Amino acid sequence: MAWDKAEERGQGSSEAGEPLSVSEAVATAKASVSSIPQLVVCGEVTGFRGPNARSGHCYFQVKDDSSAMDCIVWRGTYAKSGVALRDGLEVQLVGSFDVYAGTGRLSFVARSLSVAGEGLLRQQVAELARRLEREGLMADARKRPIPRFCTRVAVVTSMSGSVIDDVKRTLRRRNPLVEIQVAGCSVQGPGAPESIIHALSVAASAHPDAILLVRGGGSFEDLMTFNDESLARAVAACPVPVVCGIGHEPDTSICDMVSDRRCSTPTAAAESVAPAMDEIEAQISDRSDRLVRALSREVEARSAMLDSSSRAARRAMDAYLAGKESGVAALASRRCLVDPTSMIDDRTNDLLLIEQRLHDAIPRSLGRTRRLLDDDGIRLAEVGGRMLRPYVAVVGKAAAELDALSPLKVLGRGYAIARDSAGHVVSHASDVHEGDGLDVLLGSGHVLATVTASIGVAEETDGAVADTPQDTKSDARPSTSPEGR
Repeated sequence: MAWDKAEERGQGSSEAGEPLSVSEAVATAKASVSSIPQLVVCGEVTGFRGPNARSGHCYFQVKDDSSAMDCIVWRGTYAKSGVALRDGLEVQLVGSFDVYAGTGRLSFVARSLSVAGEGLLRQQVAELARRLEREGLMADARKRPIPRFCTRVAVVTSMSGSVIDDVKRTLRRRNPLVEIQVAGCSVQGPGAPESIIHALSVAASAHPDAILLVRGGGSFEDLMTFNDESLARAVAACPVPVVCGIGHEPDTSICDMVSDRRCSTPTAAAESVAPAMDEIEAQISDRSDRLVRALSREVEARSAMLDSSSRAARRAMDAYLAGKESGVAALASRRCLVDPTSMIDDRTNDLLLIEQRLHDAIPRSLGRTRRLLDDDGIRLAEVGGRMLRPYVAVVGKAAAELDALSPLKVLGRGYAIARDSAGHVVSHASDVHEGDGLDVLLGSGHVLATVTASIGVAEETDGAVADTPQDTKSDARPSTSPEGR
């Protein structure tokens, strides 16, 4: 290492008188400085440069009454500290010394950074203000309007100071009609925030138009009471609008930020809720004049509007009556009203004309209808004949076949049909016996017969049928005939 080499050469140079190079000398100094333990240093910032546009590091000096030293705060350390460095700020640095090898310059490298003394208090107040602002307690939309003419005002302040007298004197001078109520409290020292919170609740219970939270000027530490978080939240949550007048013009507290109205001094706060009587009288006179002028203009406008409406209504009524008069005249001139019997005469004439046209139209209509019927009858006869011709031929042919197959045709050729008493056709001689009655159907008419004998049918010999005649005493001659169809 360079330090090891420098140390060896340094020891050698002491003994042999050999000189060191610049880098070796700087390395020797750096090694010596590195052995110094971590330090906590307080001082005032001066010559602040940063954050660097490219690296984000901060370079500055801290000084006291007799000395100053160079300091470096790296970008990450500066971002985590939350401190906005500026010249004149009292800071507390925790870090160690280091020697930059390039220039041999000694610097204090801070590992942590915080504000010291009053600066720390201001940092805490700023952090609280940012937190309450994020919650919306400082938003203008949340703040309530203060009545322009307050008739009852509650004052929250110390009873031992001159502030309460200044406020009362200002209110009585500007508007003696304002009713003043006082809620005493402690405005400085331990327990002051709780005392003010209690006084606010007492003042709000009287339901005034506004509450004045005031105190005189003082140092930053004296006004720290009004930077208390619980007091700031109580001011924001107060059911009555709160007007703050704390300290002097440059002084701004958390209560000022969360109140409904902030005034620079207690006197200004009193003046803001109590307009002067001459101002009120001037405003009343001005508003009276404006009201009179506005009413005069309104009356004139309404009068002109009424005249215009009257003329328009008159014209409309005249037009309406003229229209009705014309309608009545038109109705009076109608023939039905002048001569009521004319309607009956007109209807009678119309009926006579209709009757005449009807008498003339009926013969012509009947003649046209008759001709149409004759033409349709001729066409129907022709079409019917053509349509029936095929069926007539079929029916004739079927009749001829039926006639040829009819049993009556067979009977007409000399055959007969014999039926027994049950009406069954006798087709074989063995079906009847002697003494049975027969009904014999002839070609024309029928006869009743009694069987006296039956003749059997001989067996076929040599292809011929031989009948065996038997005697019969019936007057009816036997015959064979086909069964009736």
